[in-house]
Amino acid sequence: MSETEALETHLQELRRGTVVLACLRLLEQPGYGYGLLEDLQARGFDTDANTLYPLLRRLEKQGHLTSEWNTDEARPRKFYRTSPAGARLAAALTEDFRAIAAAIDGLPAAGND
Repeated sequence: MSETEALETHLQELRRGTVVLACLRLLEQPGYGYGLLEDLQARGFDTDANTLYPLLRRLEKQGHLTSEWNTDEARPRKFYRTSPAGARLAAALTEDFRAIAAAIDGLPAAGND
């Protein structure tokens, strides 16, 4: 594995949990999958549809999202929204993320021996 491939693998692992948090926070306002995908990418969360849609289904199954179909337009869309349990999870994840970021800031700088 090249250094670039190793970096990409580790970055993917690092970002995985942040996508869950980003979805829960963005879906405090109802949104549909493709719109959420675009919003995530615009905000710097590089996510693909093959990751997002299973994540939305899993969060819904866990009770962290609710959904309903909007059939008002020609193309029906399933809109998701963060549930009260999802909002509590997002608050806890945000607090933990901030604690981790502060702990990382307290570490010696990488590359300094």
